[in-house]
Amino acid sequence: MLQVRSWIKIADNTGAKIVNVFSVNGKNSNRYARIGDIVAGSVKQAAPNSSVKKGDKVYAVIVRTRKETRRADGSYIRFDENAGVLVNKESGEPKGTRIFGPIPREIREKALGEFEDGYKKIISLAPEVI
Repeated sequence: MLQVRSWIKIADNTGAKIVNVFSVNGKNSNRYARIGDIVAGSVKQAAPNSSVKKGDKVYAVIVRTRKETRRADGSYIRFDENAGVLVNKESGEPKGTRIFGPIPREIREKALGEFEDGYKKIISLAPEVI
């Protein structure tokens, strides 16, 4: 679960390294972001000569959280870090062309919602779906 002022690592090749979350998108009552939610943030660290610069406002879909997530079969999944993938707000398509690290299959189930094709693209680019 991520909230305002959480820092997340970026798991793609856009050039952004760390993003500070300043808004959890959704209803006004959404206080926490979970896997599959979109957050708005500010780039705090970026690689030199990249398409994303320090201070830019970006949107990211959360792909890994340190807080465990319960699955339908009763098991839990937990990661070592909080991470996200930068996306376009309107289409949900990822900005990068590569995804680093494992992606949970809950992202696929979220893809059936508002951004069908965008999350499927994230899954197809991921090296491992857990």
